Amino acid sequence: MTPSTGSAGSGLAAVSTALLAMSRHLEVRDVLKTIVASARELLDAQYAALGVPDDHGGFAQFVVDGVSEEQWKAIGPLPRQHGILAAMLHDEKVERLADVREDPRFGGWPRTHPDMSDFLGLPVKDGDETLGALFLANKRCPHRTANGEKVCGFTAEDEELLSILAQHAAIALTNARLYERSRELTITEERSRLAHELHDAVSQKLFSLRLTAQAAAKLVDRDPARAKGELQQVAALAAEAADELGAAVVELRPAALAEDGLLNTLRTQAKVLDRAHAAHVTFHSQDVKAMPAAQEEALLRVAQEALHNALRHSGARTVDVALDRNGPGAVLRVVDDGKGFEPRAVRREGRHLGLVSMRDRASGVGGRLTVTSAPGEGTTITMEVPGG
Repeated sequence: MTPSTGSAGSGLAAVSTALLAMSRHLEVRDVLKTIVASARELLDAQYAALGVPDDHGGFAQFVVDGVSEEQWKAIGPLPRQHGILAAMLHDEKVERLADVREDPRFGGWPRTHPDMSDFLGLPVKDGDETLGALFLANKRCPHRTANGEKVCGFTAEDEELLSILAQHAAIALTNARLYERSRELTITEERSRLAHELHDAVSQKLFSLRLTAQAAAKLVDRDPARAKGELQQVAALAAEAADELGAAVVELRPAALAEDGLLNTLRTQAKVLDRAHAAHVTFHSQDVKAMPAAQEEALLRVAQEALHNALRHSGARTVDVALDRNGPGAVLRVVDDGKGFEPRAVRREGRHLGLVSMRDRASGVGGRLTVTSAPGEGTTITMEVPGG
């Protein structure tokens, strides 16, 4: 009994470690990757995969672990819902096979697909909804018989551990989907706020522009000197309106995180804002590694909010954005030489400058935000995140 108890104990400890790993991520893609990697490690299998079905007989997402990037590209298109995969999705039962190739439902693999034999798979369900199919192949052979022969294949204990993992995977995946939907709503709200802000700012500038141009027209004949001054004011107001439009376009445009990465996105935005504003905007970075998608998005949004404050409210001549490595994580700093403010006046300034929103974004990904400022001494916004 002792070895069995110890094995169960170590198995549950491994499950606990896997569950903690899953709970650290909020993005659906990150959660899927963590589920697959955790399952493969937990059951000591050579291969693991998780497929999320679409509504057309295929898979919307299909994540693998144990297959190299080159192998995956060579395999070709995502699989369809057929054979064993379809059985797990539609029959909603566990499939534990000594050799998947001998099952009558087996339909073969693409030429470059790795060879697999023993197989364990089950659906990932949230209530009555099947979220996906999780499966593993090629259990490593850690046991030997009394004759010294290796014993391979997945066991009933493996099946039980994977069932526990799948139940919690369903929770993690559901939470990630809810988070992404919530984030989409937040982005919509931000775009609405920016559109309203753009309308107010540019409308005021254009109204002043029209009045000043009318005044200049009336002064041209009787007071050319004053008319010249009014026309100079027209030019200044037009430039300010152009600045407002340029900045708003940058903020309304979707951030290219997925395509360009955090560093390139920040660098591009700094260049555009530098051209659109009188203040000199710079960006530099050092030794930063890739981080979970939720943390990268939070860093980008905080940087955008801090830049917005510095360029529109502080009167800064220079604004510097820096993203540097901080242990396994990163630290973002946005420093301006503007008029500054009193950070303790949170009730009055906090909401006006978006500090509450920035702090919420930082804490939402396990990070921390600090604000250093004083009247006449500029402002430094610092955000630290722990990394993946």
